[in-house]
Amino acid sequence: MNILVFGKDGQLGKAFAEQLQSTPFSQINTIRFVGRADCDLANPNYLHLQTFLESYHPQVIINAAAYTAVDKAESEAELAFAINAVAPEIMAKYAAANNATLLHFSTDYVFDGSGQRACTESDQTNPLGVYGKSKEAGEKAVVSAFASHPQLQYAILRTSWVYGDGGNFIRTILRLAKERSELRIIDDQFGVPTSAQWLAELGVGLVLGSAAQKLNSGIYHAVPRGETNWFGLACLAVKTAAEAGMQLKTSPGAIKPIPASDYPLPAPRPMNSRLATGKLEQELKHLGLVSKLPHWNTPWDEQVRVYVKQLPVD
Repeated sequence: MNILVFGKDGQLGKAFAEQLQSTPFSQINTIRFVGRADCDLANPNYLHLQTFLESYHPQVIINAAAYTAVDKAESEAELAFAINAVAPEIMAKYAAANNATLLHFSTDYVFDGSGQRACTESDQTNPLGVYGKSKEAGEKAVVSAFASHPQLQYAILRTSWVYGDGGNFIRTILRLAKERSELRIIDDQFGVPTSAQWLAELGVGLVLGSAAQKLNSGIYHAVPRGETNWFGLACLAVKTAAEAGMQLKTSPGAIKPIPASDYPLPAPRPMNSRLATGKLEQELKHLGLVSKLPHWNTPWDEQVRVYVKQLPVD
């Protein structure tokens, strides 16, 4: 089995590299981790990606690549759609035509964030900005490519607030906490912080586990248990870092909650990014993966604490 993992330089791509290189799979022949220097997904000559796929003949494609600059996307729509919509479409069409499995990642930004309940996979999408619209287009392209091949397998994992090895909200908060005595953080946008490592472990289990051939193709919401807001996440990160010995100017008590209206940004954000995971839970039970993925149901706050404690204290 040949595996291609796109997005090797991003947080999720790095997590997949760690997961796949540390877990033995007897059926894997070769794994190639692909970055922009290897295959630029923004290349307007889309034959470049098609040729790359044909030259490697992957049986599994993991697309961990994405254009994620939410605010810049408002002025770089063509680039966002190239990476988030056109490239996944090419991957999906190749996979459907060559009996390959595709694992693709999407986002809570495909929803408008209205209401208070957690969104399910069957809820109507309604993205607010260019980034969300480009990811929605990517989802539709993947689903369409496999529509006439029901015997083949794919999974789209929608997730939210990802953090891992790279720039993210938690690292930004801790950097600011070293520089400032007070922070002002939004407290009326709700969602679930999601570990890239957790996502990679889940993704590998779905497409490479012993029960992978029984996977029911479709869209799944993939976030840990629980929910919070940006203020709650910032407070937990600062508290955990201080307890781990990191020298900070900001204490949890010096973090002040503010409404999103006090911190305007170029791109609109969904106020409610809660994602219901009941469908994923049922699929994991169907595949017999619950016992094989012991960390899949670990609450978000436990995972954040582990992550922060592993960061350098200086």
